[in-house]
Amino acid sequence: MSHEIHKHTLVFLLAGGQGERLHPLTKDRSKPAVPFGGIYRIIDFSLSNCLNSDLKRIMVLTQYKSLSLDRHIKNVWNIFPRELGSFIDVVPPQQRIDNTWYSGTADAIFQNIYVIEMEKPRYVLVLSGDHVYKMDYHQMIRSHIENDADMTIAAIETPLSEATRFGVLEVDGSNRVTGFREKPADPRPIPGKEGSAFVSMGVYVFTTNRLVQYLSEDHRTEGDNDFGKDIIPRIYSSERVFAYDYVKNHGAGAYWRDIGTLKSYFEANMDLVAVSPRLNLYDRTWPIRTYLEQHPPAKMIFNQENRRGMAVDSVISHGAIISGSSVTGSVISPGVKVNSYSEVQDSIIMHSVRIGRNCRIKNAIIDKYVTIPEGEEIGYDLEKDRMRFTVTPEGIVVIPKNFSL
Repeated sequence: MSHEIHKHTLVFLLAGGQGERLHPLTKDRSKPAVPFGGIYRIIDFSLSNCLNSDLKRIMVLTQYKSLSLDRHIKNVWNIFPRELGSFIDVVPPQQRIDNTWYSGTADAIFQNIYVIEMEKPRYVLVLSGDHVYKMDYHQMIRSHIENDADMTIAAIETPLSEATRFGVLEVDGSNRVTGFREKPADPRPIPGKEGSAFVSMGVYVFTTNRLVQYLSEDHRTEGDNDFGKDIIPRIYSSERVFAYDYVKNHGAGAYWRDIGTLKSYFEANMDLVAVSPRLNLYDRTWPIRTYLEQHPPAKMIFNQENRRGMAVDSVISHGAIISGSSVTGSVISPGVKVNSYSEVQDSIIMHSVRIGRNCRIKNAIIDKYVTIPEGEEIGYDLEKDRMRFTVTPEGIVVIPKNFSL
């Protein structure tokens, strides 16, 4: 069956997100192209899941500010030989159906329905390019086949108080979907688990002929042309729609973050610096692939009183230099230099940032190629920071790419 799944599944990865709630990180790039965890981009997680699940027929549907993403995929993911039946194609709106851009998740695939007709897969896997997680899609597709399902929706058990932010699936004892509501004020719990609800992870498996029918019907119907807002509510009562229990099937390795806001982006990065991170990037059985720039190893220098180069509970990427300064609970990207007597706490410092001497930085996201002048303080006086930068309601200070202080 493993070989059959690989042979008969086509993947659509939706990577056109505008990412307005991630601004200014999305000022010059799409959401899936935002750097994450020092060396990665967000889309690397979904694509690595595909590679590790032996799914190598992939259509990446792009739209907004896609240049950075296109280059990244060309540099990292151009590894699937078409002559062996594998491929990764980056597809902006083709305007084959009409002269519009992708108007929703379902419309994006409908506009590329000719690819389904050409490839003739038995199953279609639909993914989002802006989620951080590890998942064996083979298991999910196998569950879809065993349930003789028309559609299977990956679901993660979530406390009721948090489920109000997501699409909530109501299920029976066999995990067949009996209801679906977007962001309900009163989410219904999982049977037998009164404190938790199933929320949709935005990962879908379809039996192909059913998907084509759903997309065709959706195209003729007024709405947002979206799986969550339109198709799922329309079909669950009449079709065989099942929830796939992600936590049950992935155990201790179950971790999923929808990187939709600056808060969730910051928290997901901070998850990586925990002593035992829930998202284990060091698992050699499930590697996350990315583009590694040519840099020397990371370096920490000076061991004198008040001038010790040190990092604690932090991720330090190659090419970084921590020179007579201290880094705590932070993600330091390639090529970063932190100069003497400076302190960086609970922050995300992206590629090639230069932090001058005697700086104090906390609760900050500093995008690529920013130089922080000597003596600067960021994250300590939020009123002052708001005059210059984006500051989230949680007090996270965000400095955009190439910003000049």
